[in-house]
Amino acid sequence: MATIKNSDDIAKVRRAAQTAAGILDYLTPFIKAGITTAEIEHLTRERIKELGIRSATVGYGNPPFPAAICTSINHVVCHGIPSDKKLKDGDIINLDITIEEDGWFGDTSRMFMIGKPSILAQRLVQTTFECMWKGIRAVKPGATLGDVGHAIQSHAEAAGFSVVRDYCGHGIGQVMHEDPQVLHYGKPGTGLKLEKGMVFTIEPMINAGKHHTSVLGDGWTVVTKDRSLSAQWEHQLIVTDDGYEVLSTSPGMPEPPAE
Repeated sequence: MATIKNSDDIAKVRRAAQTAAGILDYLTPFIKAGITTAEIEHLTRERIKELGIRSATVGYGNPPFPAAICTSINHVVCHGIPSDKKLKDGDIINLDITIEEDGWFGDTSRMFMIGKPSILAQRLVQTTFECMWKGIRAVKPGATLGDVGHAIQSHAEAAGFSVVRDYCGHGIGQVMHEDPQVLHYGKPGTGLKLEKGMVFTIEPMINAGKHHTSVLGDGWTVVTKDRSLSAQWEHQLIVTDDGYEVLSTSPGMPEPPAE
């Protein structure tokens, strides 16, 4: 069952989500050709230290995740581990950050395009951004998670892309991953009915090729099985009286697409 947050809870989880988004703002000027993902990790850890908060991902899971940020490049779907790999012109990269602030979790991710990626890569990044917002705009009390998944899936597939099935959005609050699971595909009118006070992420992973994925030997890095490009965007939101509020907002976040 999803945990319903009250007004005090909402203020705390909003603050954590905005802090996470603010870290992505801070990193943005550094994300260009020549930087290594290990350097992005170093910048992230330094910023977390300055803010007096905690990384939610360092040491998480089994095997323990080694980093404060996931750096997923090109055909990496999610959970990419920072390394000495340099970003180069034409790359696309997802940066995914989860932090804990005063016992509450904030989680958000963004795509970055390095130099001038291919037309396909640009279209994939833009379509995935639109998919996330299609899902967000389907959120309101009485709607279902199937409505959210269907909005994302239909937009992705209309563009000739596929939706990753193996990973999904999730409830979040004082626990990093809680119910409900938010699938990015589905049928309208099916699944959990949304209620005011539910907090969760919508984070579609969209592939240029087929939806199948595999996990590399490090136990974390997820790649497309056919090595096609993959993109992901993520926001954290709450169901309100008559719709939704995006919690992971910041001055530097990309503007939502036109409705």
